[in-house]
Amino acid sequence: MLDENDHRNLGKRLDLFHLQEEAPGMVFWHPRGFALYRELEDAVRRQMAREGFREVRTPQILRQSIWEASGHWQSFSAEMFLLEGDERASALKPVSCPGHLQIVERMAPSYRDLPLRLGELGLVHRNEASGTLHGLFRLRQFTQDDGHIFCEESQIGAEVVRFCASLRRFYEALGFAEIAVGLSTRPSVRAGSDETWDRAEAALRAAAQGAALDYVEQPGQGAFYGPKLEFVLRDALGRSWQCGTIQVDFVLPERFGVRYVDATGARRPPVMLHRATLGSLERFLGVLLEHHAGALPAWLAPDQVVVAPVTEAHRAYAERVLAALHAARVRAELDARNESLSRKIVDAHAAGVPHFVVVGAREAERVAVTLRDRRGARRELPLEAGVADLARACQPPA
Repeated sequence: MLDENDHRNLGKRLDLFHLQEEAPGMVFWHPRGFALYRELEDAVRRQMAREGFREVRTPQILRQSIWEASGHWQSFSAEMFLLEGDERASALKPVSCPGHLQIVERMAPSYRDLPLRLGELGLVHRNEASGTLHGLFRLRQFTQDDGHIFCEESQIGAEVVRFCASLRRFYEALGFAEIAVGLSTRPSVRAGSDETWDRAEAALRAAAQGAALDYVEQPGQGAFYGPKLEFVLRDALGRSWQCGTIQVDFVLPERFGVRYVDATGARRPPVMLHRATLGSLERFLGVLLEHHAGALPAWLAPDQVVVAPVTEAHRAYAERVLAALHAARVRAELDARNESLSRKIVDAHAAGVPHFVVVGAREAERVAVTLRDRRGARRELPLEAGVADLARACQPPA
Protein backbone atom coordinates (compact mmCIF):
# COMPACT_ATOMS: atom_id res chain seq x y z
CA MET A 1 0.00 0.00 0.00
CA LEU A 2 1.36 3.43 -0.96
CA ASP A 3 2.15 6.06 1.65
CA GLU A 4 -0.39 8.90 1.54
CA ASN A 5 2.30 11.33 0.41
CA ASP A 6 3.76 9.06 -2.26
CA HIS A 7 3.50 11.07 -5.48
CA ARG A 8 1.50 8.27 -7.16
CA ASN A 9 -1.10 8.47 -4.40
CA LEU A 10 -1.07 12.27 -4.55
CA GLY A 11 -1.52 12.13 -8.31
CA LYS A 12 -4.68 10.09 -7.81
CA ARG A 13 -6.02 12.06 -4.83
CA LEU A 14 -5.40 15.45 -6.46
CA ASP A 15 -6.60 14.20 -9.87
CA LEU A 16 -3.30 15.07 -11.60
CA PHE A 17 -2.27 12.02 -13.63
CA HIS A 18 -2.39 8.28 -13.95
CA LEU A 19 -0.32 5.45 -15.41
CA GLN A 20 -1.64 2.22 -16.90
CA GLU A 21 -0.16 -0.99 -18.23
CA GLU A 22 -1.17 -0.32 -21.84
CA ALA A 23 1.34 2.56 -21.92
CA PRO A 24 4.14 1.43 -19.56
CA GLY A 25 6.35 4.24 -18.34
CA MET A 26 4.22 6.95 -19.97
CA VAL A 27 1.93 9.46 -18.28
CA PHE A 28 -1.73 10.33 -18.82
CA TRP A 29 -1.97 13.94 -17.61
CA HIS A 30 -5.40 15.02 -16.36
CA PRO A 31 -6.50 18.68 -16.70
CA ARG A 32 -5.30 19.71 -13.20
CA GLY A 33 -2.04 17.83 -13.64
CA PHE A 34 -1.39 19.28 -17.06
CA ALA A 35 -1.98 22.79 -15.67
CA LEU A 36 0.76 22.03 -13.13
CA TYR A 37 3.00 20.56 -15.84
CA ARG A 38 2.55 23.61 -18.06
CA GLU A 39 3.27 25.99 -15.19
CA LEU A 40 6.57 24.23 -14.53
CA GLU A 41 7.34 24.33 -18.27
CA ASP A 42 6.66 28.09 -18.25
CA ALA A 43 8.99 28.52 -15.27
CA VAL A 44 11.73 26.68 -17.18
CA ARG A 45 11.12 28.86 -20.25
CA ARG A 46 11.39 32.02 -18.16
CA GLN A 47 14.63 30.69 -16.69
CA MET A 48 16.01 29.94 -20.15
CA ALA A 49 15.07 33.42 -21.37
CA ARG A 50 16.81 35.04 -18.39
CA GLU A 51 19.94 33.04 -19.19
CA GLY A 52 19.88 34.11 -22.85
CA PHE A 53 18.80 30.80 -24.39
CA ARG A 54 16.87 30.65 -27.64
CA GLU A 55 14.32 27.86 -27.77
CA VAL A 56 14.45 25.29 -30.57
CA ARG A 57 12.63 22.07 -31.47
CA THR A 58 14.31 19.01 -32.96
CA PRO A 59 12.90 15.78 -34.50
CA GLN A 60 11.78 12.78 -32.45
CA ILE A 61 13.33 10.28 -34.88
CA LEU A 62 16.88 10.43 -36.25
CA ARG A 63 18.68 7.89 -38.38
CA GLN A 64 21.41 5.55 -37.22
CA SER A 65 24.23 7.67 -38.69
CA ILE A 66 23.45 10.51 -36.26
CA TRP A 67 23.49 8.19 -33.24
CA GLU A 68 26.69 6.53 -34.44
CA ALA A 69 28.38 9.93 -34.68
CA SER A 70 27.24 10.83 -31.15
CA GLY A 71 28.32 7.45 -29.76
CA HIS A 72 24.86 6.55 -28.48
CA TRP A 73 24.41 3.73 -31.00
CA GLN A 74 27.55 2.05 -29.70
CA SER A 75 27.14 2.68 -25.96
CA PHE A 76 23.42 3.31 -25.36
CA SER A 77 21.47 1.37 -28.01
CA ALA A 78 20.06 -1.13 -25.49
CA GLU A 79 18.22 1.77 -23.84
CA MET A 80 16.95 3.25 -27.13
CA PHE A 81 13.76 2.50 -29.07
CA LEU A 82 15.12 1.38 -32.44
CA LEU A 83 13.01 1.59 -35.59
CA GLU A 84 13.26 -0.02 -39.00
CA GLY A 85 12.03 1.85 -42.05
CA ASP A 86 12.89 2.61 -45.69
CA GLU A 87 15.83 0.18 -45.38
CA ARG A 88 17.68 2.39 -42.90
CA ALA A 89 17.58 2.02 -39.11
CA SER A 90 16.51 4.94 -36.93
CA ALA A 91 15.79 5.58 -33.26
CA LEU A 92 13.51 7.70 -31.10
CA LYS A 93 15.74 10.28 -29.49
CA PRO A 94 16.87 9.61 -25.89
CA VAL A 95 18.54 13.05 -25.77
CA SER A 96 18.41 16.29 -27.77
CA CYS A 97 22.16 16.98 -28.05
CA PRO A 98 22.72 15.66 -31.62
CA GLY A 99 19.77 17.68 -32.92
CA HIS A 100 21.21 20.88 -31.47
CA LEU A 101 24.55 20.12 -33.09
CA GLN A 102 22.79 19.87 -36.47
CA ILE A 103 21.34 23.35 -35.96
CA VAL A 104 24.65 24.94 -34.93
CA GLU A 105 26.46 23.34 -37.88
CA ARG A 106 24.07 25.12 -40.25
CA MET A 107 24.27 28.41 -38.37
CA ALA A 108 28.05 28.46 -39.05
CA PRO A 109 28.73 30.93 -36.19
CA SER A 110 31.73 33.18 -35.75
CA TYR A 111 33.42 33.98 -32.44
CA ARG A 112 31.23 37.10 -32.26
CA ASP A 113 28.15 34.84 -31.95
CA LEU A 114 29.56 32.95 -28.97
CA PRO A 115 28.44 31.99 -26.43
CA LEU A 116 25.53 30.60 -28.43
CA ARG A 117 22.81 29.18 -26.18
CA LEU A 118 20.08 26.84 -27.43
CA GLY A 119 17.35 25.34 -25.24
CA GLU A 120 14.62 22.76 -25.78
CA LEU A 121 11.89 21.20 -23.71
CA GLY A 122 12.59 17.97 -25.52
CA LEU A 123 10.33 14.92 -25.37
CA VAL A 124 12.63 11.88 -25.17
CA HIS A 125 12.20 8.11 -25.01
CA ARG A 126 14.33 5.52 -23.23
CA ASN A 127 13.69 1.80 -23.22
CA GLU A 128 13.94 1.33 -19.47
CA ALA A 129 13.48 -2.22 -18.15
CA SER A 130 9.91 -2.75 -16.95
CA GLY A 131 11.09 -3.68 -13.47
CA THR A 132 12.79 -0.29 -13.01
CA LEU A 133 9.73 1.84 -13.86
CA HIS A 134 8.56 3.81 -10.82
CA GLY A 135 5.78 6.39 -11.14
CA LEU A 136 7.07 9.73 -12.36
CA PHE A 137 10.56 8.91 -11.06
CA ARG A 138 11.44 6.42 -13.80
CA LEU A 139 9.63 6.64 -17.14
CA ARG A 140 10.12 5.63 -20.74
CA GLN A 141 8.73 8.89 -22.12
CA PHE A 142 9.56 12.18 -20.45
CA THR A 143 10.57 15.77 -21.11
CA GLN A 144 14.08 17.10 -20.53
CA ASP A 145 14.91 20.78 -20.15
CA ASP A 146 17.87 20.44 -22.48
CA GLY A 147 20.17 23.39 -22.92
CA HIS A 148 23.45 23.60 -24.81
CA ILE A 149 25.97 26.41 -24.74
CA PHE A 150 28.47 26.61 -27.59
CA CYS A 151 31.44 28.73 -26.58
CA GLU A 152 35.16 29.26 -26.76
CA GLU A 153 37.35 27.48 -24.22
CA SER A 154 38.11 30.79 -22.51
CA GLN A 155 34.38 31.32 -21.88
CA ILE A 156 33.74 28.10 -19.96
CA GLY A 157 34.36 29.60 -16.52
CA ALA A 158 31.99 32.54 -16.92
CA GLU A 159 29.22 30.34 -18.35
CA VAL A 160 29.44 27.81 -15.52
CA VAL A 161 29.47 30.55 -12.84
CA ARG A 162 26.45 32.16 -14.48
CA PHE A 163 24.55 28.88 -14.59
CA CYS A 164 25.31 28.00 -10.96
CA ALA A 165 24.05 31.37 -9.68
CA SER A 166 20.76 31.15 -11.59
CA LEU A 167 20.27 27.51 -10.58
CA ARG A 168 20.38 28.25 -6.87
CA ARG A 169 17.76 31.02 -7.20
CA PHE A 170 15.51 28.73 -9.21
CA TYR A 171 15.63 25.91 -6.67
CA GLU A 172 14.99 28.24 -3.75
CA ALA A 173 11.80 29.49 -5.45
CA LEU A 174 10.62 25.87 -5.53
CA GLY A 175 11.30 25.35 -1.83
CA PHE A 176 14.73 23.68 -1.93
CA ALA A 177 17.38 25.42 0.15
CA GLU A 178 19.87 22.60 0.69
CA ILE A 179 21.97 21.79 -2.38
CA ALA A 180 25.00 19.49 -2.59
CA VAL A 181 27.36 19.44 -5.57
CA GLY A 182 29.39 16.61 -7.07
CA LEU A 183 32.13 16.88 -9.70
CA SER A 184 32.09 13.70 -11.79
CA THR A 185 35.26 12.82 -13.68
CA ARG A 186 36.22 10.52 -16.56
CA PRO A 187 34.61 7.06 -16.69
CA SER A 188 36.53 3.99 -17.75
CA VAL A 189 34.61 3.78 -21.03
CA ARG A 190 34.75 7.18 -22.70
CA ALA A 191 35.27 9.09 -25.92
CA GLY A 192 38.20 11.45 -26.45
CA SER A 193 41.88 11.36 -25.57
CA ASP A 194 43.36 11.66 -22.07
CA GLU A 195 44.69 15.08 -23.07
CA THR A 196 41.16 16.21 -23.99
CA TRP A 197 39.84 14.94 -20.66
CA ASP A 198 42.66 16.68 -18.78
CA ARG A 199 41.65 20.00 -20.35
CA ALA A 200 37.93 19.46 -19.76
CA GLU A 201 38.35 18.45 -16.13
CA ALA A 202 40.76 21.29 -15.40
CA ALA A 203 38.36 23.82 -16.95
CA LEU A 204 35.39 22.47 -14.95
CA ARG A 205 37.33 22.43 -11.66
CA ALA A 206 38.43 26.02 -12.20
CA ALA A 207 34.86 27.04 -13.02
CA ALA A 208 33.48 25.29 -9.92
CA GLN A 209 36.02 27.11 -7.78
CA GLY A 210 35.13 30.37 -9.50
CA ALA A 211 31.49 29.73 -8.59
CA ALA A 212 32.57 29.16 -4.95
CA LEU A 213 31.07 25.66 -4.97
CA ASP A 214 31.79 23.28 -2.14
CA TYR A 215 31.87 20.13 -4.25
CA VAL A 216 32.76 16.48 -3.75
CA GLU A 217 34.75 14.68 -6.43
CA GLN A 218 33.03 11.62 -7.92
CA PRO A 219 35.72 9.67 -9.82
CA GLY A 220 34.56 7.72 -12.85
CA GLN A 221 31.00 9.09 -12.88
CA GLY A 222 31.27 11.57 -15.76
CA ALA A 223 29.39 11.23 -19.05
CA PHE A 224 31.19 9.31 -21.80
CA TYR A 225 31.96 12.61 -23.56
CA GLY A 226 32.92 14.87 -20.65
CA PRO A 227 33.06 15.67 -16.92
CA LYS A 228 30.09 17.24 -15.18
CA LEU A 229 28.85 19.07 -12.14
CA GLU A 230 25.77 17.48 -10.55
CA PHE A 231 23.44 19.39 -8.24
CA VAL A 232 21.69 17.29 -5.59
CA LEU A 233 18.63 18.58 -3.73
CA ARG A 234 17.60 17.43 -0.26
CA ASP A 235 13.84 17.19 0.24
CA ALA A 236 11.66 17.57 3.33
CA LEU A 237 12.04 13.83 4.07
CA GLY A 238 15.85 14.04 4.01
CA ARG A 239 16.20 12.27 0.66
CA SER A 240 18.68 13.35 -2.02
CA TRP A 241 17.75 13.94 -5.67
CA GLN A 242 20.23 14.63 -8.45
CA CYS A 243 18.55 17.20 -10.71
CA GLY A 244 20.64 19.96 -12.30
CA THR A 245 23.80 19.31 -14.24
CA ILE A 246 26.34 21.07 -16.43
CA GLN A 247 28.86 19.13 -18.51
CA VAL A 248 31.97 20.18 -20.44
CA ASP A 249 32.17 18.48 -23.82
CA PHE A 250 35.11 18.80 -26.23
CA VAL A 251 34.15 15.57 -28.02
CA LEU A 252 30.76 15.84 -29.74
CA PRO A 253 31.38 19.09 -31.67
CA GLU A 254 34.52 17.49 -33.11
CA ARG A 255 32.69 14.28 -33.99
CA PHE A 256 29.95 16.18 -35.84
CA GLY A 257 32.33 18.53 -37.61
CA VAL A 258 30.81 21.64 -36.02
CA ARG A 259 33.05 24.70 -36.41
CA TYR A 260 33.07 28.41 -35.68
CA VAL A 261 35.34 31.06 -37.18
CA ASP A 262 37.71 32.47 -34.56
CA ALA A 263 39.23 35.98 -34.42
CA THR A 264 42.08 34.93 -36.71
CA GLY A 265 39.74 33.52 -39.37
CA ALA A 266 40.55 29.90 -38.50
CA ARG A 267 37.76 27.33 -38.21
CA ARG A 268 37.71 25.67 -34.79
CA PRO A 269 35.35 23.32 -32.92
CA PRO A 270 33.51 25.10 -30.10
CA VAL A 271 33.23 23.74 -26.60
CA MET A 272 29.75 22.36 -25.91
CA LEU A 273 28.31 22.76 -22.41
CA HIS A 274 25.31 20.51 -21.70
CA ARG A 275 23.11 21.98 -18.99
CA ALA A 276 19.80 21.07 -17.36
CA THR A 277 18.00 22.68 -14.45
CA LEU A 278 15.49 19.93 -13.68
CA GLY A 279 16.59 16.98 -15.79
CA SER A 280 13.24 15.25 -16.28
CA LEU A 281 10.21 17.52 -15.74
CA GLU A 282 8.07 14.54 -14.78
CA ARG A 283 10.57 13.25 -12.23
CA PHE A 284 10.99 16.72 -10.77
CA LEU A 285 7.21 17.05 -10.41
CA GLY A 286 7.19 13.79 -8.48
CA VAL A 287 9.91 15.15 -6.19
CA LEU A 288 8.00 18.43 -5.74
CA LEU A 289 4.75 16.67 -4.87
CA GLU A 290 6.38 14.57 -2.18
CA HIS A 291 8.55 17.42 -0.87
CA HIS A 292 5.45 19.61 -0.35
CA ALA A 293 3.11 16.70 0.53
CA GLY A 294 0.82 17.91 -2.27
CA ALA A 295 0.58 21.47 -0.90
CA LEU A 296 2.54 23.13 -3.70
CA PRO A 297 3.62 26.79 -3.69
CA ALA A 298 0.72 29.01 -4.71
CA TRP A 299 2.29 30.02 -8.05
CA LEU A 300 2.58 26.36 -9.04
CA ALA A 301 -0.68 24.94 -7.67
CA PRO A 302 -3.11 23.74 -10.40
CA ASP A 303 -5.98 25.57 -8.68
CA GLN A 304 -4.74 28.62 -6.78
CA VAL A 305 -8.05 29.84 -5.34
CA VAL A 306 -11.44 28.34 -4.55
CA VAL A 307 -14.35 30.81 -4.34
CA ALA A 308 -17.21 29.51 -2.21
CA PRO A 309 -20.62 31.18 -1.80
CA VAL A 310 -22.11 30.50 1.63
CA THR A 311 -25.49 29.74 0.04
CA GLU A 312 -27.01 29.65 -3.44
CA ALA A 313 -28.28 33.20 -2.83
CA HIS A 314 -24.67 34.45 -2.94
CA ARG A 315 -23.73 32.64 -6.13
CA ALA A 316 -24.12 35.64 -8.45
CA TYR A 317 -21.67 37.70 -6.40
CA ALA A 318 -19.30 34.69 -6.15
CA GLU A 319 -19.28 34.49 -9.95
CA ARG A 320 -18.39 38.18 -10.09
CA VAL A 321 -15.45 37.50 -7.77
CA LEU A 322 -14.41 34.52 -9.89
CA ALA A 323 -14.47 36.62 -13.07
CA ALA A 324 -12.30 39.29 -11.41
CA LEU A 325 -9.76 36.63 -10.38
CA HIS A 326 -9.68 35.18 -13.89
CA ALA A 327 -9.15 38.67 -15.31
CA ALA A 328 -6.15 38.96 -12.96
CA ARG A 329 -4.81 35.65 -14.39
CA VAL A 330 -5.40 33.70 -11.21
CA ARG A 331 -6.36 30.03 -11.58
CA ALA A 332 -9.60 30.02 -9.61
CA GLU A 333 -12.56 27.65 -9.33
CA LEU A 334 -16.09 28.09 -8.01
CA ASP A 335 -17.39 25.66 -5.38
CA ALA A 336 -21.16 26.18 -5.43
CA ARG A 337 -22.05 22.69 -4.18
CA ASN A 338 -24.87 22.26 -1.72
CA GLU A 339 -22.38 21.59 1.09
CA SER A 340 -21.49 23.35 4.32
CA LEU A 341 -18.78 26.00 4.24
CA SER A 342 -16.60 23.87 6.53
CA ARG A 343 -16.91 20.92 4.11
CA LYS A 344 -15.82 23.12 1.21
CA ILE A 345 -12.81 24.37 3.19
CA VAL A 346 -11.76 20.81 4.07
CA ASP A 347 -12.11 19.68 0.44
CA ALA A 348 -10.11 22.65 -0.88
CA HIS A 349 -7.36 21.93 1.63
CA ALA A 350 -7.32 18.24 0.63
CA ALA A 351 -7.00 19.29 -3.03
CA GLY A 352 -3.91 21.35 -2.23
CA VAL A 353 -5.56 24.70 -2.99
CA PRO A 354 -3.58 27.45 -1.21
CA HIS A 355 -6.26 30.17 -1.00
CA PHE A 356 -9.97 30.11 -0.18
CA VAL A 357 -12.42 32.96 -0.69
CA VAL A 358 -15.65 33.11 1.30
CA VAL A 359 -18.58 35.01 -0.18
CA GLY A 360 -21.67 35.58 1.96
CA ALA A 361 -24.27 38.26 2.66
CA ARG A 362 -21.82 40.56 4.41
CA GLU A 363 -19.23 40.33 1.61
CA ALA A 364 -21.86 40.91 -1.08
CA GLU A 365 -23.23 43.94 0.76
CA ARG A 366 -19.77 45.47 1.27
CA VAL A 367 -18.42 44.39 -2.18
CA ALA A 368 -15.69 42.59 -0.29
CA VAL A 369 -14.13 39.14 0.09
CA THR A 370 -12.98 37.12 3.07
CA LEU A 371 -9.65 35.43 2.35
CA ARG A 372 -8.50 32.27 4.09
CA ASP A 373 -5.05 30.71 3.57
CA ARG A 374 -3.63 27.25 4.29
CA ARG A 375 -2.76 28.21 7.86
CA GLY A 376 -6.38 29.19 8.53
CA ALA A 377 -5.61 32.93 8.78
CA ARG A 378 -8.60 35.08 7.73
CA ARG A 379 -8.83 38.62 6.39
CA GLU A 380 -11.62 40.68 4.93
CA LEU A 381 -10.68 43.05 2.10
CA PRO A 382 -12.54 45.15 -0.48
CA LEU A 383 -13.03 43.12 -3.66
CA GLU A 384 -10.48 45.00 -5.75
CA ALA A 385 -7.85 44.89 -2.99
CA GLY A 386 -8.56 41.21 -2.31
CA VAL A 387 -8.13 40.25 -5.96
CA ALA A 388 -4.89 42.25 -6.18
CA ASP A 389 -3.63 40.58 -2.98
CA LEU A 390 -4.35 37.10 -4.33
CA ALA A 391 -2.80 37.92 -7.70
CA ARG A 392 0.42 38.95 -5.91
CA ALA A 393 0.39 35.82 -3.73
CA CYS A 394 -0.01 33.59 -6.81
CA GLN A 395 2.53 35.38 -8.99
CA PRO A 396 5.39 33.19 -10.30
CA PRO A 397 8.86 34.11 -8.99
CA ALA A 398 10.67 36.72 -11.08
